[in-house]
Amino acid sequence: MILVDSGILFAVFARRDKWHEPARAVLSAGSDDLIIPATILGETAYLLEERAQARGVIELAGWLAQPRITVEGLLPQDLRRMTLLMAKYPDLGFVDSSLVAIAERLLIDTVATTDRRHFTGVRPSHVERFTLVP
Repeated sequence: MILVDSGILFAVFARRDKWHEPARAVLSAGSDDLIIPATILGETAYLLEERAQARGVIELAGWLAQPRITVEGLLPQDLRRMTLLMAKYPDLGFVDSSLVAIAERLLIDTVATTDRRHFTGVRPSHVERFTLVP
């Protein structure tokens, strides 16, 4: 399983983004199930709309319906964990802390992200560090 961050999802549907090709390759390669935290969808749609990529928002909605994709919501335990994570890593923020909490709960060690700054510094509870792709 691969947990997908908003930067990667944005890049897939924003063809002019510098991460477009690597993001597309990661999300279309192999048969790994993709876990999309519900918390990143609003952020991703906003970024696409803000940068005049209305077509990208439509494509995103259709893309999410694939059988290998699960949109994962937050559970109360995730919110409690997010509180601890944001206290420990003040720059992490709500959305990124939600990714870490979901990864820990689902025991996912691979995160598709363009955000090296936040995810290299975090020490998840279930692995030494995340494997970041691409």
